[in-house]
Amino acid sequence: MLIGAHVSPSGGLPKAIERGEALGARAIQIFNQSPRQWKPTSHSEESIAAFREAMAGSSIDAVLIHAVYLLNCASEDPDIRAKSLTSLTHSLRVGQQIGATGVVLHPGSAKTGDVGQAINRAGAAIAEALKESAGCPLHLENTAGTGGTLGRSIEELAGLIEAADGDERLGLCLDSCHLLASGYDIRTRAGMDELIAEISEKVGLERLGSLHFNDSQTPLGSNRDRHANAGEGELGTAGCTVFLSTPAFEDLACVLETPGVERSGPTRAEVALLMKLRTKGLARAAR
Repeated sequence: MLIGAHVSPSGGLPKAIERGEALGARAIQIFNQSPRQWKPTSHSEESIAAFREAMAGSSIDAVLIHAVYLLNCASEDPDIRAKSLTSLTHSLRVGQQIGATGVVLHPGSAKTGDVGQAINRAGAAIAEALKESAGCPLHLENTAGTGGTLGRSIEELAGLIEAADGDERLGLCLDSCHLLASGYDIRTRAGMDELIAEISEKVGLERLGSLHFNDSQTPLGSNRDRHANAGEGELGTAGCTVFLSTPAFEDLACVLETPGVERSGPTRAEVALLMKLRTKGLARAAR
């Protein structure tokens, strides 16, 4: 497992590599543009080359791009869908340029409308973005299930993949906080085994693409997306250990999106804690 954290590319893409190394990370996640603006950031060929050179000479083995928060590929508003398509396509193209492991996408929201129709709209937009880009995979992130958000279950994620014509570049990004909040009790090995079995049946384990690691401030089935620092929430250190040592997650990029100290983001100590808990869980499983 390539454990790391979400970092800022402020000051230029290579700065993200520096920040990742300062955290002791093996994987990083970045936004390719401001997460709360539609306007794309234009990255020069020099910046792309400098990023690739910095990564090649670093301890970072994987980079993820997180698509911006404004995207709603399922929107009933054609203008929002068009902007979402443009932004997502741009993220995928940047991902290809920098050699990203994948672009992570919140699939969208039905708001108060019909979920099935929303899944079809989102699938069509996702399929078009993949058609207009090349190479870089797209990882659909599971959601906590607040309101009409799509992807609150493995079944919904499977529906989104089907609606996007089952493109081979589509995968999953599993968020530990969202899983617990949406009703998956991943704090026990039995609970994790049930989740993995469902993914295998409905999506296929080959589509596991990346992980977000967050503890949860709110309890099982709360449908609330409230991240907590590792071991300080409802997962606790025991639940964190189970998630991190899941055999099906071997070799995946796993990035922290936790609040950190005084909401300054993940720390080097937290990255080290995840590595320690994973080692502990693997040793326990081998007994």
